[in-house]
Amino acid sequence: MIPLTHFLVVSAILFSLSLVGVMLNRKNIILVLMCIELMLLAVNTNFIAFAHYLGDLSGQIFVFFILTVAAAEAAIGLAIVVLLFRNRGSIDVDQMNQLKG
Repeated sequence: MIPLTHFLVVSAILFSLSLVGVMLNRKNIILVLMCIELMLLAVNTNFIAFAHYLGDLSGQIFVFFILTVAAAEAAIGLAIVVLLFRNRGSIDVDQMNQLKG
């Protein structure tokens, strides 16, 4: 049986890699969205690991809600990216100043 610390270490590595990806990559919005998805995956890994080791199903149920929100976020985010690419011809984050209020 794999100990809980192994799951937590893998989750921490995933979360820190995605955080570095968001901080360093500010040019391509698709990579930023992928890094946010990796963050959600790291959180889901924590929920599943704790739910398994505590014998409680509430963590696993919460993961389904997070996956639903992540799927909706990905669909809406990619639709916005496609629309911006059609209008501007680029998805460079630095060139998106038209959305400022």
